[in-house]
Amino acid sequence: MLQFLNLLPLIFKKILLKFTYSNKEKLKSKKLIDQLFTEGQSVSAFPLRLVYLQTHFDDHIIAKTGVSVSKRNFKTAVDRNRIKRLLREAYRLNKADYFNNITTQYAFMILYIGKEKPTLSQVETKMKHLFEKFLDKVSE
Repeated sequence: MLQFLNLLPLIFKKILLKFTYSNKEKLKSKKLIDQLFTEGQSVSAFPLRLVYLQTHFDDHIIAKTGVSVSKRNFKTAVDRNRIKRLLREAYRLNKADYFNNITTQYAFMILYIGKEKPTLSQVETKMKHLFEKFLDKVSE
C-alpha cells in the first residue's frame, strides 16, 4: 500500500498542474541557475526570453521556473518587482494550458528584456506566444 501511495504523484501528474505557483515550482538553486545559463537553450518573443534546460528533479514537478528583470533597463526596484509580479502571474495562469502534456522535467528562467513597463495583458499574450515557440522547438 505504501508503494502505491508513493506512485500517486506520477499517476496523477496532470492533476498537479493547477493555477498555482508554489515554492516547489520556484527555481531557487544557484547551481541549477548557473547550469541553466551555461548549457540551456533559449526562445524569444520580444520582450520576453525563455531560457530552458531539460533536467531531473527529485520531487515530481514538471517545471521549476524563475523570473528576472534587468537592473540596467529598470533602475528602481519598484518597477522591477512589478514586472516580476506580472511575469509570475502570466506564467501561473498559462502553464496548465501548455505544460500538461510534457513528460520531461525542465528548468525555466523567464527574462524581461524590454525597456518599457508592460501591462498584464501584454505580458500574458507574449507569454502564450513564448510557450508556443518553446513547445514547437522542443517537439522538433
